[in-house]
Amino acid sequence: MAKLTTRTYSRYTLEAIGLLSKLIRLARKEKAMTVQQLADRAGVSRGLVQRIEKADPKCELGAAFEVAAILGITLFNSDARDLAVQAKRTDELLALLPKAVRTITPVADDDF
Repeated sequence: MAKLTTRTYSRYTLEAIGLLSKLIRLARKEKAMTVQQLADRAGVSRGLVQRIEKADPKCELGAAFEVAAILGITLFNSDARDLAVQAKRTDELLALLPKAVRTITPVADDDF
């Protein structure tokens, strides 16, 4: 049997999820779309859209972003071109850093 663990989220994370869910619900209602219509356009289930609108933190991130994009909600205060430029700049910065981060294990000095 699988072990059930309770995942905790920071207040910032929960508030950000709550804000995104409210923006999604507001945009959907302003566009007079039903939950089912939005789910069909996003290619997800009606239940998943309902969970996204209820700020369930366990929803798939990609699905939540796709629903937001369909409704015209801008994320990161950028348009599509700006996101591409930011992604390229981030790739350039990541190329300067090591590929992996390893912890340094101290060598025991046991020479007495």
